Amino acid sequence: MTRRVVVLDYGSGNIHSVRRALQRVGADVEVTDRPADAWDADGLVVPGVGAYTHCVNQLDAVGGRSIVTERVAAGRPVLGICVGLQILFDAGREHGILTKGLGLLPGEVTRLLAPRVPHMGWNTVTWQPGDPLFAGIEPDARCYFVHSYAARPTRALREAGATLATAVHGEVFVAAVSRGALSATQFHPEKSGDVGATLLSNWVSGL
Repeated sequence: MTRRVVVLDYGSGNIHSVRRALQRVGADVEVTDRPADAWDADGLVVPGVGAYTHCVNQLDAVGGRSIVTERVAAGRPVLGICVGLQILFDAGREHGILTKGLGLLPGEVTRLLAPRVPHMGWNTVTWQPGDPLFAGIEPDARCYFVHSYAARPTRALREAGATLATAVHGEVFVAAVSRGALSATQFHPEKSGDVGATLLSNWVSGL
């Protein structure tokens, strides 16, 4: 059975690259900014690039905050990518400005403590055994990142029941997270070759 996936177009993200990557793994994909279409889909993808505050404001402008939170509350799958992961947290702090996120995951997104930012390129990702997002992927696979800010793998996240994958760039940060109907990656699966394709296929197969 073909799964219908909506990529939410809220003016932030590599939406067409994401659409093509999802189509390659067998999903029926629609790109839209209409909340009703996003609600009805089997899966909703929320991409994101650029500044945290801009992404949150753009998401709010199309009614995306309520759609994402209501889908997660109803157990309907959502996948965030890059800043689409970051805005799921309580807040993000950039250039001294604190912006409220969606509050679906506990914690604050802040600048990476690394000698070189942005963190750009391929990096090893480590995940927990049995994580369904990474089924069939070789241990310590490499994925493609482009970011300067990140969430951290805190005790609060684990106590909230989140399944975490991590990577290291100056410090350990959240590379992927799953909690109930919510999944998200800091890296770009659509740019991560066979590893990213397998992860997207795993997510689509679980819808």
